Amino acid sequence: MKRWIPIGLIWLLAVGVPVVGVVNEITTSGGFPTSAGWLVFVLAFVSVGALIVSQRPRHPIGWFLLLAGVSSVLVGAAGFVAGQLDRLGLDRLVPVVGWFSTWGWMPVWLPPTFGLLLFPTGRLPSRRWRPVAWLAIGGFVVLLVRAAFAPGPMEDTGRDNPLGIDVGIDVWAPLTAVGTIALLTAVALSVLSLVVRYRGARTVERQQIKWLLYAALLLVTGLCALVGLDIVVGDDGAYSALIPSVALATVPVATGIAILRHRLFDIDVVVNRTLVYGGLTVSLGTAYVGIVLLLQLVLRPLTEESGLAVAVSTLAVAALFRPVRSRIQAVVDRRFFRRRYDAARTLAAFGVRLRDELDVDALGHDLQAVVRDTMQPAHLSLWLRSPR
Repeated sequence: MKRWIPIGLIWLLAVGVPVVGVVNEITTSGGFPTSAGWLVFVLAFVSVGALIVSQRPRHPIGWFLLLAGVSSVLVGAAGFVAGQLDRLGLDRLVPVVGWFSTWGWMPVWLPPTFGLLLFPTGRLPSRRWRPVAWLAIGGFVVLLVRAAFAPGPMEDTGRDNPLGIDVGIDVWAPLTAVGTIALLTAVALSVLSLVVRYRGARTVERQQIKWLLYAALLLVTGLCALVGLDIVVGDDGAYSALIPSVALATVPVATGIAILRHRLFDIDVVVNRTLVYGGLTVSLGTAYVGIVLLLQLVLRPLTEESGLAVAVSTLAVAALFRPVRSRIQAVVDRRFFRRRYDAARTLAAFGVRLRDELDVDALGHDLQAVVRDTMQPAHLSLWLRSPR
C-alpha cells in the first residue's frame, strides 16, 4: 500500500498537466484540441509504467515507460512556464527553463532501446548483447551532452543556451551524427534481439513477444493511415497528432499485458479478430463506395439526388456482411492459423462419419485419431463401458 501512494501521486500530477492543457485549449479555441495526442501518449506511458512499477518494482521496463511519460510532461510544462515568464517580463529565468526543455525529452529513447533489449524478462538475452547496451548508453550520453551544452539559440525559446560551451571549432554537429547513428543502430539491434528471443523462447515468452509484435503492427498501420489521410485530405491538426499517439499508445499497453501476463494467451484470438474485422472493414468500405459511385452514374438520368444510391448501397453492404465475414475468416484461418483450420476440417469430417458409423470399435478408433490430430496429446487412451 505504501508503494501505491508515491506512484499514484506521480501518475496524478503527470496526467493532470496534459488534461489541464486539453481543457484550456477547448475553452479558448472551441475546436478539437491538438494537444489530445499528447494526453493519449502521457496517459498510456505513465499509466502502464506506474502499474508495472507498483506490481513489479524490480522490472526496469516499467521505470522506462514511466520516465518517458513523465519527461514528456516536464518538457511540456517547461515550455508553458517559459512562455508565462516571458509574458511577465522575467527574461532572466526564461533561458534556465528553456535549457531544461532542450535535454529533458531524452528519456523517450529508453523504451525503444533498453525497453526492447530487456523485453520481456528485464534481462539481456545473453552476455553477447552487452555491447548493444553499451552502444545505446553511449549514444544516449552523447546526445544528452550535445543537447545540454551546445552553444547557440535553444529550439523552444530561441534564447542562447546559458550553459553552452564554445570550444572554437564545430564539434557538436559530429557529436550529433555519432549519437544519432549509435542510438538508431541500438534500436535496430534491439529489434533483432526480440527475433532471437522469439526463436529460442518457450510458450509463455513467445506469447509475451507476440503482444509486442501485435502492437508494432498496429503502430505501423496507424502511421500508414496517417500518410494516406495526409495525401487525400491534406495536413489537418485534428488528427495529425492524435492518430500516431493512439497508435503509439498500443505499445505500452501491449507491454503491460505481456509483463503482467494479464490474459496473455488471448493474443491469438486478438490477432485473428483484428485480421478478420480489419479485412472486413476494408472490403465492405470499398464495396460501399464502389456501389454508391456506380449507382450514381446509373441513376443520374432518373434523379439528381444520391439518396437512393446511398440507401441501396447500405442494404447491399448489410447483405454482404455475413458471407464476406465467413469468407475472410476462412482465409485468415487457412493462411495464418493453419492448425485451427485443419482441426476444424477434421472435426467436420468426423461429424459426417459419426452420423453413418454403427460400429463402436471403428468409432472409437476414429475418435482417437481425431483427438490426436487436433489436440496432439502426449498419451491417449479410450475407455468404453461394457454393455451389461
